[in-house]
Amino acid sequence: TETLKEAISTSLFLPGRPSLGGLSSEGADVSASVLQSELDLEKGLEMRKWVLSGILASEETYLSHLEALLLPMKPLKAAATTSQPVLTSQQIETIFFKVPELYEIHKEFYDGLFPRVQQWSHQQRVGDLFQKLASQLGVYRAFVDNYGVAMETAEKCCQANAQFAEISEVMSKPLLYKPVDRVTRSTLVLHDLLKHTPSSHPDHSLLQDALRISQNFLSSINEEITPRRQSMTVKKGEHRQLLKDSFMVELVEGARKLRHIFLFTDLLLCTKLKKQSGGKTQQYDCKWYIPLTDLSFQMVDELEALPNIPLVPDEELDALKIKISQIKSDIQREKRANKGSKVMERLRKKLSEQESLLLLMSPSMAFRVHSRNGKSYTFLISSDYERAEWRESIREQQKKCDFSLTSVELQMLTNSCVKLQTVHHIPLTINKEDDESPGLYGFLHVIVHSATGFKQSSNLYCTLEVDSFGYFVNKAKTRVYRDTTEPNWNEEFEIELEGSQTLRILCYEKCYNKMKMTKEDGESADKLMGKGQVQLDPQTLQDRDWQRTVIDMNGIEVKLSVKFTSREFSLKRMPSRKQTGVFGVKIAVVTKRERSKVPYIVRQCVEEIERRGMEEVGIYRVSGVATDIQALKAAFDVNNKDVSVMMSEMDVNAIAGTLKLYFRELPEPLFTDEFYPNFAEGIALSDPVAKESCMLNLLLSLPEANLLTFLFLLDHLKRVAEKETVNKMSLHNLATVFGPTLLRPSEKESKLPANPSHLSLLQHEPFPPQLQRPTYYH
Repeated sequence: TETLKEAISTSLFLPGRPSLGGLSSEGADVSASVLQSELDLEKGLEMRKWVLSGILASEETYLSHLEALLLPMKPLKAAATTSQPVLTSQQIETIFFKVPELYEIHKEFYDGLFPRVQQWSHQQRVGDLFQKLASQLGVYRAFVDNYGVAMETAEKCCQANAQFAEISEVMSKPLLYKPVDRVTRSTLVLHDLLKHTPSSHPDHSLLQDALRISQNFLSSINEEITPRRQSMTVKKGEHRQLLKDSFMVELVEGARKLRHIFLFTDLLLCTKLKKQSGGKTQQYDCKWYIPLTDLSFQMVDELEALPNIPLVPDEELDALKIKISQIKSDIQREKRANKGSKVMERLRKKLSEQESLLLLMSPSMAFRVHSRNGKSYTFLISSDYERAEWRESIREQQKKCDFSLTSVELQMLTNSCVKLQTVHHIPLTINKEDDESPGLYGFLHVIVHSATGFKQSSNLYCTLEVDSFGYFVNKAKTRVYRDTTEPNWNEEFEIELEGSQTLRILCYEKCYNKMKMTKEDGESADKLMGKGQVQLDPQTLQDRDWQRTVIDMNGIEVKLSVKFTSREFSLKRMPSRKQTGVFGVKIAVVTKRERSKVPYIVRQCVEEIERRGMEEVGIYRVSGVATDIQALKAAFDVNNKDVSVMMSEMDVNAIAGTLKLYFRELPEPLFTDEFYPNFAEGIALSDPVAKESCMLNLLLSLPEANLLTFLFLLDHLKRVAEKETVNKMSLHNLATVFGPTLLRPSEKESKLPANPSHLSLLQHEPFPPQLQRPTYYH
């Protein structure tokens, strides 16, 4: 006898039907649009009747199945009181638990729905019937909880009593899956009804409520039966189970291809999702598979480990992000204006296309798998976190798997992926519910305190990642704590968030031995010791207080504190309230006091970065330690004579962070409040010649200290960009980092477009004679 988990697998993931994960995205959105024309009203009326007629027909079938279950129950109960019972009263109660109640619930639903459909009109209401049906799902909950015991009892009774064995053959099939299958069908019907029910109709809110209850019920069932629900029977009664699946980018002959990868208990299957037409259900094509017994992550030399990955320029990725942000703004504006659904549909399609493109183009970290037959396959992912997860899952399963697969079985397995998948949608924001959190925008302050649980002394460090536009980005790195089992970093970082919902921390052992730097799958020679993540809950973080947390990484525990500052608050410039020090003081005041052309802090930071930071990967982008930055800030403010010594001993990212902080805390931007509107208008010019002329004329109008400081900084950033092949910081990257800092005005209300062309001047070379850089800045 099959188990309940297999039964629910059959019912929840029947071929030809959307799976549970597909029940919660676009249906309710589309359904909420108001059907304005008479034609649409008539069509919607007809569609609702058609849907309800379908549910009536299936309810009749379902009731007949329940009657088939109840038919032998009465004589069995009667026999239980005789001297020769087939089953005891307790056994009958266990096997038929809650079936009579289910019959009564659906009989009442059918009897209520039938006359209403017969007398159909636009104002006819059925939402109350569906809401009542959903409110009685507790009976299904009890049925499911008892199911394992029911089937076990039935099996034992079949073996002990030939008469009951004959009866059970008739009743086992409907008992196997029909009740839970009914909830799934009802949920699908609710989606169909909502699609064709105007939001103004009295049924709309009732149907939404019923849908929410049904989905919550199915989700709870889903969680309890993972992973056994992803079972397929193979020969000798064994089960091939789905352990993990995900959308991933594969590198195929130098081109990026979106794939859906399935890890089963005995093989890794790479599939392509077929294009859907006419609203048909999803289908997959098998691209290749590797038996886990033949799969390896073989050690390869460094050159072989790094395939020729076609990298997409940061400029293109940022342009995509800007476009996505603009489309999202347009969608919100349309929602507020309550415009027609056609405009919204077009915007959603456009958003989906742009997000899909970004997801395809972003990843650049290689994850390679090799087959014993000599073939290798390369995936591109955005984080060491996913790569480690996949490798761990595969290696764990390799210890206990064997393999056999015919071509027919491969076809069946590929076809079954639609009902087995756990990841139903490409991870785009378009697939989110309207009430889902859009993520956090602003600055997350993170203190990495310490870690425990290491088995032996090592050189240890951590990296921090946050999600941004559907993929994860490395944002910060602690210093290496040497020869310890209990590192105490106590380092604070400031991380910019762009719609982020998750903070990840990865802990590494630093490898200093160059002889051991054979690389696996092109990954860093440093060993990943542990990984974990924490959800960024807006409710928890909104009070701007520090929140302590401990992240468990399979025995390793890392202590963190996090604090969030919204973008509106963190980017607000404060008026100058002091004349001493350099931070928060007008630039002209500082240069006059120092009798210099360019502030001492700018010159010192640039000098130190050019001395030892020009080849640092992500210089100006990777966060420095906040405590080091604050120490440098204090030293510069009091004109500490030892500041140059302090700088020489600090991580160069902290020095870069200090320079950015100086420009951010200026009481007015380097390009001044007065000229901000002019710069904003100049940036918006489409003609490049006009834009350049406008920008250069505006620069000529800046106060001397501002202009010379900008030219000094510009010289430096040009030299940083010349090392782009090593430090990965192009002119565009630097413009993205510095643009808002140098241009953003004092007024909180000012709307500066999030556009990396803020520093488009970086691209212009040579400058005209009137703006040639002076050789003397002191």
